[in-house]
Amino acid sequence: MGSGATQTSTARARRFDTPCTISVEQSSEHFHAHVELDGEVELQPGDKVRVHGDPITIPFGHSAVFERAATVTRAGPVERAMTRLAAYFDLKELYEVSFNPGRIK
Repeated sequence: MGSGATQTSTARARRFDTPCTISVEQSSEHFHAHVELDGEVELQPGDKVRVHGDPITIPFGHSAVFERAATVTRAGPVERAMTRLAAYFDLKELYEVSFNPGRIK
């Protein structure tokens, strides 16, 4: 956990707060919003991140960087395994896409 992070534990999930940096751009070249957690926070399958604060809006053609707080909730072993299993089947669904001309019989 990075500096400034606070941690609380419950019987079901482990949570902690950490600062984060949000970069947002809305232009004809780029349209994105990226969140980077401060410190060396490593996310695992099933973990959840909630960024606090008011919704961010910027005018077209602009970019901005914001500092906010985020709460990370760690997944338990069962939730982590279910997330991995669901991701496997989502990936397998991509394999079924065909780029061959014509109909699939």
